[in-house]
Amino acid sequence: MRRIRGAAGVLATLALVASGMVAVSGAATSAAAAPNTSQGVAIPEVTGPLPVTATSYPFGAADHQLVPQNLAREHYTEREYLVSGTANVYTWPATGPAVVRTPDAPYTTRVLVRMPAKGQHFSGNVVVEMLNPSNLFDLNIGWAMAHRQMIANGDAWVGITAKPIAIAALKNFDPTRYAALSFANPLPLDDPRNCTTVAADSSRTTENGLIWDIYSQVGAWLKSSAASNPLRYNHRKSQVEHAYGFGYSQTGGFLVNYINAVHPLVVQAAGKPIYDAYIVAVAGGAFAGAYPMNQCESAPPATDARRQFSNVGVPIMRIMSQSDYLRGIGSRRPDSDVVGDQYRHYEMAGAGHATPDELYYSATSDDIVKAGRTVPPMSCNEGPRSRFPSWIFFDAALRNLDAWVRKGIAPPHADPILVEGGAPVLDQYGNVQGGLRSSYLNVPVSTWNGTATGASFCFIAGYEVPFDQSTIEALYPNHGVYVRAVRADLKSLQRQRFLTADDARLLFREAARSDIP
Repeated sequence: MRRIRGAAGVLATLALVASGMVAVSGAATSAAAAPNTSQGVAIPEVTGPLPVTATSYPFGAADHQLVPQNLAREHYTEREYLVSGTANVYTWPATGPAVVRTPDAPYTTRVLVRMPAKGQHFSGNVVVEMLNPSNLFDLNIGWAMAHRQMIANGDAWVGITAKPIAIAALKNFDPTRYAALSFANPLPLDDPRNCTTVAADSSRTTENGLIWDIYSQVGAWLKSSAASNPLRYNHRKSQVEHAYGFGYSQTGGFLVNYINAVHPLVVQAAGKPIYDAYIVAVAGGAFAGAYPMNQCESAPPATDARRQFSNVGVPIMRIMSQSDYLRGIGSRRPDSDVVGDQYRHYEMAGAGHATPDELYYSATSDDIVKAGRTVPPMSCNEGPRSRFPSWIFFDAALRNLDAWVRKGIAPPHADPILVEGGAPVLDQYGNVQGGLRSSYLNVPVSTWNGTATGASFCFIAGYEVPFDQSTIEALYPNHGVYVRAVRADLKSLQRQRFLTADDARLLFREAARSDIP
């Protein structure tokens, strides 16, 4: 049987699929046995899993992260696939969902999958993330922020290369492995609809706006009975019970576009959504609150209603950081438990936007250089990127989101960071008041700042200023006083469901091993 790979062969492949003459993804069955749609959304053609050798491996692979992970020790496995299909390019009217601008543009992108090695350990949840391209290459930020909870719960994680500029980096990194990748612009250069001016990270020969249908199609694939779907675990049907959308910073803004412009189209066509809930991270209001629907039109203005969520139909959590909540303050809206408008707004007190974790759990510096990109700095003018563990909030958020979807258990509410006159209200130690709390602020030994100065994304990296010794000794006369205060705070946060039991143990262990005072 003949396999046609890459975007150029998609239309021919679909014709062969109809006759059962083509194999998909190396599966031992003909493509005619696999559905072409799931929940009303097209299933992409899939090639893989791609072979892994000492010289050819996924960009950002777990064992090639800056902090390598041995997934086998966690009883997890990693696979990489190429997915191909056709995607519409949309425009987004001021009211209503997206409208097709250019139909059926061929694409090929890559998908990185991390999943329990055995089906009996799979929770049924898959977290699907558009990989962040803000540094011009893929960052595995959702995995960085919530892999502890995913592994503890047996969830799968899927990362999708979401932008042509990141595809260019992949091709630099491994021209052979990633040769087929393409977000080609369906409009020729002489077409007047192909705008003459595009963003600095874009090109007239490619189209950023293919990601919206790709995101739907990858989610539909993971929920489908297609033989290529790794989350079938050799069953006849997918073992996925719930798909949760995740986006961080730029791709958090992408999720705003997807949720408000494309999610309604999926529901209209299929009668139900592909994604059962969303976590929109550090993106809202005037800060990464929405992006151009295609590379020829502008993003919705900062105060545009398209940047806010209302009656989406599935639960949404928006989580801002101390670096971005003021610029993103327009994203604030009341929490809601009303069915169809379930919403939580959180602001992480003390947490920086650009974290060291997003670099620890993505590609090594050598691989970033091989991809032709600049390695993001770990330090800014004020010192190292803030070590504040924002992942504790994401672990709890993912756990609470799952309980909301599965059991109808509403997540806890948290006040936003306290703002008066456009500025945060600080406590006597210089830390913000309100927001999602942690022992780092409730039992403080440092002042936590959300913005630093320096190169790259230092303006949203944050930094820590430890208290002087006399202040610490006045607060905590001995180590026992400090540890007991931390223990009491952790118990309270865990009881309120702002902290998982596993993370509470990690933070207590850290406090117990510290030399404070």
